Amino acid sequence: MNINACGLSCPQPVLLTMNAIKDNQSFINVLVDNNCACENVQRLAANKGYQIEIKQSGGKIQIKLTK
Repeated sequence: MNINACGLSCPQPVLLTMNAIKDNQSFINVLVDNNCACENVQRLAANKGYQIEIKQSGGKIQIKLTK
């Protein structure tokens, strides 16, 4: 599942990610554009047992979550 949360402030990126987790998605790709959202999504994913991979490019942060 792909989530584009660019331009959204917290807690919206976290809530979108939480909805994907509740849908039992085994792969979630979250795109954010600020460090606060990145850190909060990472914290949520870690608490839910997801593996996390971060890539930054052109002011955007891609967070790959796999379970």
